[in-house]
Amino acid sequence: MHTYPERRLRWLVWITLLGTLLTTCVILVGAWTRLVDAGLGCPDWPGCYGRLLVPDSDHAALHHPDVPLEPFKAWVEMAHRYVASFLGLMVLSVLAIGWPLRKQAGYPWGVSVALLMVILLQGAFGAFTVTLKLWPQVVTLHLLGGLSVLMLFFWLNCRLRRAKKGEIGGARKGGVLWYLAGGVLVLQLALGGWVTSNYAGIACQGFPTCNTQWWPTMDLSEGFHLTQTVGPNYLHGQLHADARTAIHMVHRLGALLLGMALAALWWRYRSVNAVGAPLCVVLLAYFSQVALGVANVLLWLPLWLALLHTAGAVALVLSMGWAWWCWRYRYEEQVSVVRTPNAGDMASIYR
Repeated sequence: MHTYPERRLRWLVWITLLGTLLTTCVILVGAWTRLVDAGLGCPDWPGCYGRLLVPDSDHAALHHPDVPLEPFKAWVEMAHRYVASFLGLMVLSVLAIGWPLRKQAGYPWGVSVALLMVILLQGAFGAFTVTLKLWPQVVTLHLLGGLSVLMLFFWLNCRLRRAKKGEIGGARKGGVLWYLAGGVLVLQLALGGWVTSNYAGIACQGFPTCNTQWWPTMDLSEGFHLTQTVGPNYLHGQLHADARTAIHMVHRLGALLLGMALAALWWRYRSVNAVGAPLCVVLLAYFSQVALGVANVLLWLPLWLALLHTAGAVALVLSMGWAWWCWRYRYEEQVSVVRTPNAGDMASIYR
Protein backbone atom coordinates (compact mmCIF):
# COMPACT_ATOMS: atom_id res chain seq x y z
CA MET A 1 0.00 0.00 0.00
CA HIS A 2 1.39 3.40 -0.98
CA THR A 3 2.12 5.85 1.83
CA TYR A 4 0.89 9.42 1.94
CA PRO A 5 4.11 11.10 0.60
CA GLU A 6 4.61 8.39 -2.02
CA ARG A 7 1.09 8.80 -3.38
CA ARG A 8 1.62 12.52 -3.73
CA LEU A 9 4.94 12.04 -5.49
CA ARG A 10 3.35 9.57 -7.91
CA TRP A 11 0.63 12.08 -8.71
CA LEU A 12 3.17 14.87 -9.16
CA VAL A 13 5.30 12.80 -11.53
CA TRP A 14 2.32 12.18 -13.77
CA ILE A 15 1.04 15.77 -13.59
CA THR A 16 4.42 17.25 -14.49
CA LEU A 17 4.78 14.78 -17.39
CA LEU A 18 1.36 15.83 -18.64
CA GLY A 19 2.37 19.45 -18.07
CA THR A 20 5.43 18.97 -20.28
CA LEU A 21 3.26 17.55 -23.07
CA LEU A 22 0.60 20.23 -22.64
CA THR A 23 3.19 23.02 -22.71
CA THR A 24 4.42 21.64 -26.03
CA CYS A 25 0.84 21.80 -27.27
CA VAL A 26 0.45 25.40 -26.04
CA ILE A 27 3.65 26.47 -27.80
CA LEU A 28 2.53 24.87 -31.07
CA VAL A 29 -0.97 26.34 -30.82
CA GLY A 30 0.64 29.72 -30.15
CA ALA A 31 2.82 29.32 -33.23
CA TRP A 32 -0.23 28.36 -35.30
CA THR A 33 -2.07 31.40 -33.96
CA ARG A 34 0.77 33.64 -35.10
CA LEU A 35 1.19 31.94 -38.48
CA VAL A 36 -2.48 32.37 -39.42
CA ASP A 37 -2.34 36.04 -38.33
CA ALA A 38 -4.77 35.42 -35.46
CA GLY A 39 -2.67 37.05 -32.75
CA LEU A 40 -5.06 40.01 -32.72
CA GLY A 41 -8.16 37.94 -33.50
CA CYS A 42 -9.50 39.27 -30.21
CA PRO A 43 -8.61 42.94 -29.65
CA ASP A 44 -8.92 42.73 -25.84
CA TRP A 45 -7.77 40.44 -23.04
CA PRO A 46 -8.61 38.10 -21.30
CA GLY A 47 -11.97 37.95 -23.03
CA CYS A 48 -12.84 38.37 -26.68
CA TYR A 49 -14.82 41.54 -27.37
CA GLY A 50 -15.65 41.57 -23.67
CA ARG A 51 -16.80 37.93 -23.45
CA LEU A 52 -15.20 34.63 -22.51
CA LEU A 53 -16.62 33.04 -25.67
CA VAL A 54 -16.36 34.53 -29.16
CA PRO A 55 -19.52 36.66 -29.61
CA ASP A 56 -21.57 37.32 -32.71
CA SER A 57 -20.75 40.12 -35.13
CA ASP A 58 -23.37 42.48 -33.70
CA HIS A 59 -21.95 42.35 -30.18
CA ALA A 60 -18.40 42.67 -31.52
CA ALA A 61 -19.36 45.76 -33.52
CA LEU A 62 -20.80 47.39 -30.40
CA HIS A 63 -17.80 46.52 -28.22
CA HIS A 64 -15.00 47.29 -30.74
CA PRO A 65 -16.48 49.07 -33.76
CA ASP A 66 -12.98 49.76 -35.09
CA VAL A 67 -12.01 46.04 -35.19
CA PRO A 68 -14.37 43.89 -37.30
CA LEU A 69 -14.86 40.35 -36.01
CA GLU A 70 -13.20 37.53 -37.95
CA PRO A 71 -14.71 34.42 -36.29
CA PHE A 72 -12.01 31.94 -37.36
CA LYS A 73 -9.14 34.09 -36.08
CA ALA A 74 -11.02 34.92 -32.90
CA TRP A 75 -11.64 31.24 -32.12
CA VAL A 76 -8.01 30.37 -32.85
CA GLU A 77 -6.85 33.06 -30.42
CA MET A 78 -9.33 32.00 -27.74
CA ALA A 79 -8.40 28.32 -28.15
CA HIS A 80 -4.81 29.30 -27.37
CA ARG A 81 -5.96 31.17 -24.27
CA TYR A 82 -8.13 28.28 -23.06
CA VAL A 83 -5.29 25.76 -23.33
CA ALA A 84 -2.83 28.17 -21.69
CA SER A 85 -5.30 28.78 -18.83
CA PHE A 86 -5.62 25.05 -18.23
CA LEU A 87 -1.83 24.86 -18.09
CA GLY A 88 -1.87 27.54 -15.39
CA LEU A 89 -4.30 25.44 -13.37
CA MET A 90 -1.93 22.51 -13.66
CA VAL A 91 0.89 24.61 -12.22
CA LEU A 92 -1.32 25.57 -9.27
CA SER A 93 -2.19 21.91 -8.72
CA VAL A 94 1.53 21.06 -8.61
CA LEU A 95 2.03 23.57 -5.82
CA ALA A 96 -1.10 22.49 -3.94
CA ILE A 97 -0.23 18.78 -4.02
CA GLY A 98 3.44 19.42 -3.26
CA TRP A 99 2.85 21.83 -0.36
CA PRO A 100 2.93 19.13 2.39
CA LEU A 101 6.19 17.76 0.91
CA ARG A 102 8.01 21.08 0.58
CA LYS A 103 10.35 20.39 3.53
CA GLN A 104 11.13 16.82 2.57
CA ALA A 105 14.79 16.23 1.71
CA GLY A 106 15.31 16.22 -2.04
CA TYR A 107 11.88 17.63 -2.89
CA PRO A 108 12.22 20.34 -5.61
CA TRP A 109 10.01 22.99 -4.02
CA GLY A 110 12.16 25.80 -5.40
CA VAL A 111 11.63 24.58 -8.97
CA SER A 112 7.87 24.43 -8.33
CA VAL A 113 7.82 28.04 -7.14
CA ALA A 114 9.96 29.12 -10.09
CA LEU A 115 7.45 27.44 -12.40
CA LEU A 116 4.62 29.45 -10.81
CA MET A 117 6.54 32.71 -11.20
CA VAL A 118 7.31 32.04 -14.86
CA ILE A 119 3.73 31.01 -15.70
CA LEU A 120 2.43 34.23 -14.12
CA LEU A 121 4.95 36.26 -16.10
CA GLN A 122 3.96 34.33 -19.21
CA GLY A 123 0.31 35.28 -18.63
CA ALA A 124 1.35 38.93 -18.44
CA PHE A 125 3.26 38.60 -21.71
CA GLY A 126 0.15 37.07 -23.28
CA ALA A 127 -1.87 40.11 -22.25
CA PHE A 128 0.79 42.55 -23.46
CA THR A 129 1.01 40.72 -26.78
CA VAL A 130 -2.57 41.79 -27.46
CA THR A 131 -2.68 45.20 -25.78
CA LEU A 132 0.64 46.28 -27.34
CA LYS A 133 -0.47 44.96 -30.75
CA LEU A 134 2.19 42.29 -31.31
CA TRP A 135 5.11 44.50 -30.25
CA PRO A 136 8.10 42.34 -31.32
CA GLN A 137 9.90 42.60 -27.98
CA VAL A 138 6.91 41.16 -26.13
CA VAL A 139 6.20 38.49 -28.76
CA THR A 140 9.81 37.30 -28.52
CA LEU A 141 9.74 37.25 -24.72
CA HIS A 142 6.41 35.38 -24.88
CA LEU A 143 8.05 32.65 -26.96
CA LEU A 144 11.03 32.41 -24.60
CA GLY A 145 8.63 32.30 -21.66
CA GLY A 146 6.79 29.36 -23.18
CA LEU A 147 10.04 27.46 -23.68
CA SER A 148 11.04 28.31 -20.09
CA VAL A 149 7.78 26.81 -18.80
CA LEU A 150 8.46 23.71 -20.90
CA MET A 151 11.97 23.34 -19.50
CA LEU A 152 10.81 23.86 -15.91
CA PHE A 153 8.07 21.24 -16.23
CA PHE A 154 10.57 18.79 -17.71
CA TRP A 155 13.20 19.50 -15.05
CA LEU A 156 10.63 19.28 -12.27
CA ASN A 157 9.48 15.90 -13.59
CA CYS A 158 13.07 14.62 -13.54
CA ARG A 159 13.65 15.95 -10.03
CA LEU A 160 10.40 14.40 -8.77
CA ARG A 161 11.40 11.02 -10.15
CA ARG A 162 14.61 11.24 -8.11
CA ALA A 163 12.69 12.33 -5.02
CA LYS A 164 10.31 9.40 -5.48
CA LYS A 165 13.32 7.06 -5.38
CA GLY A 166 14.58 8.78 -2.24
CA GLU A 167 17.71 10.12 -3.94
CA ILE A 168 19.31 13.43 -2.95
CA GLY A 169 22.60 15.03 -3.86
CA GLY A 170 24.87 13.70 -6.56
CA ALA A 171 24.53 16.70 -8.90
CA ARG A 172 27.69 17.86 -10.69
CA LYS A 173 28.71 21.51 -10.65
CA GLY A 174 30.48 23.66 -13.21
CA GLY A 175 30.94 22.60 -16.81
CA VAL A 176 31.91 25.64 -18.90
CA LEU A 177 31.06 23.96 -22.21
CA TRP A 178 27.55 23.15 -21.01
CA TYR A 179 26.87 26.73 -19.97
CA LEU A 180 28.37 28.04 -23.20
CA ALA A 181 26.25 25.75 -25.37
CA GLY A 182 23.16 26.47 -23.29
CA GLY A 183 23.73 30.22 -23.58
CA VAL A 184 24.16 30.03 -27.35
CA LEU A 185 20.97 27.96 -27.59
CA VAL A 186 19.01 30.60 -25.65
CA LEU A 187 20.47 33.31 -27.90
CA GLN A 188 19.47 31.39 -31.03
CA LEU A 189 15.95 30.82 -29.70
CA ALA A 190 15.66 34.56 -29.01
CA LEU A 191 16.86 35.30 -32.55
CA GLY A 192 14.26 32.87 -33.89
CA GLY A 193 11.58 34.71 -31.94
CA TRP A 194 12.88 38.02 -33.29
CA VAL A 195 12.72 36.66 -36.85
CA THR A 196 9.13 35.55 -36.54
CA SER A 197 7.91 38.60 -34.61
CA ASN A 198 9.34 40.89 -37.29
CA TYR A 199 8.14 38.66 -40.16
CA ALA A 200 11.67 38.12 -41.48
CA GLY A 201 11.33 34.41 -42.23
CA ILE A 202 11.61 34.85 -46.00
CA ALA A 203 13.56 38.11 -46.02
CA CYS A 204 16.35 36.04 -47.58
CA GLN A 205 15.46 34.15 -50.74
CA GLY A 206 17.66 31.18 -51.52
CA PHE A 207 20.19 29.14 -49.58
CA PRO A 208 23.11 29.21 -48.78
CA THR A 209 23.17 32.67 -50.35
CA CYS A 210 20.70 35.39 -49.40
CA ASN A 211 18.99 37.16 -52.29
CA THR A 212 21.74 35.79 -54.60
CA GLN A 213 24.48 37.30 -52.42
CA TRP A 214 26.76 35.85 -49.75
CA TRP A 215 26.65 39.11 -47.80
CA PRO A 216 23.55 41.07 -48.85
CA THR A 217 22.69 44.67 -48.07
CA MET A 218 21.58 44.84 -44.44
CA ASP A 219 20.49 47.41 -41.89
CA LEU A 220 21.64 45.94 -38.59
CA SER A 221 20.94 49.04 -36.50
CA GLU A 222 17.30 49.15 -37.56
CA GLY A 223 16.86 45.38 -37.51
CA PHE A 224 18.00 45.17 -33.89
CA HIS A 225 16.62 48.47 -32.68
CA LEU A 226 15.07 47.24 -29.41
CA THR A 227 13.30 50.48 -28.52
CA GLN A 228 10.77 50.40 -31.32
CA THR A 229 7.77 52.65 -30.84
CA VAL A 230 4.92 51.18 -28.81
CA GLY A 231 1.56 51.84 -30.40
CA PRO A 232 1.52 50.85 -34.07
CA ASN A 233 -0.07 47.57 -35.10
CA TYR A 234 2.89 45.24 -35.72
CA LEU A 235 0.86 42.59 -37.57
CA HIS A 236 2.97 41.75 -40.66
CA GLY A 237 5.79 43.90 -39.28
CA GLN A 238 6.94 47.49 -39.58
CA LEU A 239 10.57 47.11 -40.68
CA HIS A 240 11.90 47.74 -44.17
CA ALA A 241 13.48 44.99 -46.30
CA ASP A 242 17.14 45.60 -45.39
CA ALA A 243 16.36 45.48 -41.66
CA ARG A 244 14.50 42.18 -42.04
CA THR A 245 17.36 40.80 -44.11
CA ALA A 246 19.75 41.68 -41.28
CA ILE A 247 17.59 39.81 -38.76
CA HIS A 248 17.40 36.75 -40.99
CA MET A 249 21.15 36.69 -41.68
CA VAL A 250 22.06 37.01 -38.00
CA HIS A 251 19.72 34.10 -37.27
CA ARG A 252 21.59 32.02 -39.87
CA LEU A 253 24.92 32.95 -38.30
CA GLY A 254 23.50 32.09 -34.89
CA ALA A 255 22.57 28.63 -36.18
CA LEU A 256 26.17 28.15 -37.33
CA LEU A 257 27.54 29.25 -33.95
CA LEU A 258 25.12 26.93 -32.15
CA GLY A 259 26.24 24.02 -34.32
CA MET A 260 29.87 24.69 -33.41
CA ALA A 261 29.05 24.86 -29.69
CA LEU A 262 27.04 21.62 -29.76
CA ALA A 263 29.73 19.85 -31.80
CA ALA A 264 32.37 20.90 -29.26
CA LEU A 265 30.18 19.62 -26.43
CA TRP A 266 29.63 16.30 -28.17
CA TRP A 267 33.34 15.91 -28.92
CA ARG A 268 34.25 16.51 -25.30
CA TYR A 269 31.76 13.94 -23.92
CA ARG A 270 31.32 11.54 -26.84
CA SER A 271 33.02 8.63 -25.01
CA VAL A 272 30.99 9.00 -21.82
CA ASN A 273 28.20 6.41 -21.89
CA ALA A 274 25.73 8.38 -19.80
CA VAL A 275 26.12 11.56 -21.86
CA GLY A 276 27.30 10.58 -25.32
CA ALA A 277 23.98 9.10 -26.50
CA PRO A 278 21.85 12.07 -25.31
CA LEU A 279 24.25 14.47 -27.04
CA CYS A 280 23.84 12.48 -30.27
CA VAL A 281 20.11 13.08 -29.93
CA VAL A 282 20.81 16.81 -29.47
CA LEU A 283 22.87 16.87 -32.66
CA LEU A 284 20.13 14.99 -34.51
CA ALA A 285 17.56 17.55 -33.34
CA TYR A 286 19.90 20.37 -34.35
CA PHE A 287 20.51 19.10 -37.89
CA SER A 288 16.79 18.38 -38.33
CA GLN A 289 16.04 21.94 -37.26
CA VAL A 290 18.59 23.32 -39.73
CA ALA A 291 17.03 21.24 -42.51
CA LEU A 292 13.58 22.54 -41.61
CA GLY A 293 14.88 26.11 -41.62
CA VAL A 294 16.41 25.70 -45.06
CA ALA A 295 13.22 24.07 -46.38
CA ASN A 296 11.13 26.96 -45.04
CA VAL A 297 13.25 29.42 -47.01
CA LEU A 298 13.27 27.41 -50.23
CA LEU A 299 9.53 26.63 -50.08
CA TRP A 300 8.47 30.14 -49.02
CA LEU A 301 7.37 29.36 -45.48
CA PRO A 302 4.35 27.05 -45.87
CA LEU A 303 2.21 26.88 -42.75
CA TRP A 304 2.80 23.21 -41.95
CA LEU A 305 6.56 23.50 -42.40
CA ALA A 306 6.79 26.65 -40.28
CA LEU A 307 4.89 24.82 -37.57
CA LEU A 308 7.33 21.92 -37.80
CA HIS A 309 10.18 24.40 -37.37
CA THR A 310 8.65 25.49 -34.06
CA ALA A 311 8.26 21.83 -33.07
CA GLY A 312 11.94 21.39 -33.94
CA ALA A 313 12.86 24.14 -31.49
CA VAL A 314 10.86 22.35 -28.80
CA ALA A 315 12.65 19.08 -29.58
CA LEU A 316 16.03 20.80 -29.43
CA VAL A 317 15.26 22.37 -26.04
CA LEU A 318 14.01 19.09 -24.56
CA SER A 319 16.91 17.04 -25.92
CA MET A 320 19.41 19.58 -24.58
CA GLY A 321 17.64 19.53 -21.22
CA TRP A 322 17.79 15.74 -21.16
CA ALA A 323 21.50 15.72 -22.02
CA TRP A 324 22.20 18.30 -19.33
CA TRP A 325 20.25 16.23 -16.82
CA CYS A 326 22.26 13.12 -17.68
CA TRP A 327 25.49 15.04 -17.24
CA ARG A 328 24.45 16.40 -13.84
CA TYR A 329 23.03 13.20 -12.37
CA ARG A 330 24.22 10.20 -14.40
CA TYR A 331 27.81 11.03 -15.27
CA GLU A 332 29.93 7.96 -14.51
CA GLU A 333 32.45 9.90 -12.41
CA GLN A 334 29.91 11.83 -10.32
CA VAL A 335 30.02 11.80 -6.57
CA SER A 336 28.13 9.05 -4.80
CA VAL A 337 24.41 9.60 -4.49
CA VAL A 338 23.11 9.96 -0.97
CA ARG A 339 19.99 7.88 -0.56
CA THR A 340 17.28 8.74 1.94
CA PRO A 341 15.35 5.85 3.51
CA ASN A 342 12.57 6.15 0.84
CA ALA A 343 9.35 8.05 0.37
CA GLY A 344 7.37 5.37 2.21
CA ASP A 345 9.55 5.46 5.32
CA MET A 346 8.90 9.18 5.62
CA ALA A 347 5.21 8.66 6.17
CA SER A 348 5.79 9.01 9.91
CA ILE A 349 6.58 12.67 9.41
CA TYR A 350 2.94 13.30 8.45
CA ARG A 351 1.27 11.08 11.02
